[in-house]
Amino acid sequence: MERRNFLKASALSAIAVSATGFISFAGNGYVGDCETTSDILGPFYRPGAPIRSNLLIPGHDGSILNLSGTIYDKDGKTALNNTLVEIWHANAKGEYDNTSPEYNYRGAIKTDQNGNYNFKTILPPPYKYDEIHYRPAHIHFRISSDKKQDLITQIYFQGDKYNEVDSSASAPDSIHRILPVSKNNKNENDVIFDVILSDSYALEPLAMQKITGLYSVNNNKWNAEFIADDDLLILKVNGQLMETLVYKGNNEFEGALGFSNAKFTFSHNENAKVILTYFNSLNEKTVEEGIKILKY
Repeated sequence: MERRNFLKASALSAIAVSATGFISFAGNGYVGDCETTSDILGPFYRPGAPIRSNLLIPGHDGSILNLSGTIYDKDGKTALNNTLVEIWHANAKGEYDNTSPEYNYRGAIKTDQNGNYNFKTILPPPYKYDEIHYRPAHIHFRISSDKKQDLITQIYFQGDKYNEVDSSASAPDSIHRILPVSKNNKNENDVIFDVILSDSYALEPLAMQKITGLYSVNNNKWNAEFIADDDLLILKVNGQLMETLVYKGNNEFEGALGFSNAKFTFSHNENAKVILTYFNSLNEKTVEEGIKILKY
């Protein structure tokens, strides 16, 4: 099954979505009509990555990458200091460290007083995720700032032949996250990724408590677990953190890249229900109902 379809069929509900638009450089900062767009979380996010900017490991394979940028407020001009930037990516063999205490190729830092961040790591390769399909080279981000919407996204690299066949990289929302790679005087790779965050629009805490928990979906065919994490709602499927949703108002949450939607309702006894809308493995729009069976 294609990766996009696998995610959708898994319940797909995911990620901080921001508006689409154009961002341009105005000499001393980025300006435009939108915030940085989000992307799918994927199954390999591990909370609690160590605070560090150097992700290189002794005897590493792969070409060194210097990844840097600035985090801005929604105006594209005001730099945001003390913002947490987490990244994670595959190693030179296309494998993620999902279990070790070393958290290889995972790390987090906070932006400095000028909103800047930087990591030293390797340029990850494309990798095969099933018998015939590849994901392009990419790096995952989670960016968290007070009073701003947490952003989960990915960057891709220009010239990767798999960009155009990958459902996430080829989505219109991803166009400004396919970045050029340059070489510095040490023959290392340099990539700059500047980010514009949107205002947070969170569901109030009491209502969030009512919707979090375990849901039986489609008459007990599968279970969806919704977990509150800052101003995101995270979907967990089969024990894995799969996707994140951002609140859009009226008890409704949306996922990244237009993949999915979750609408919560309450009965007279306050039992929560969720209507999940997503695309199945045949790219057909699917609507399923879930009933909350366990609260936290």
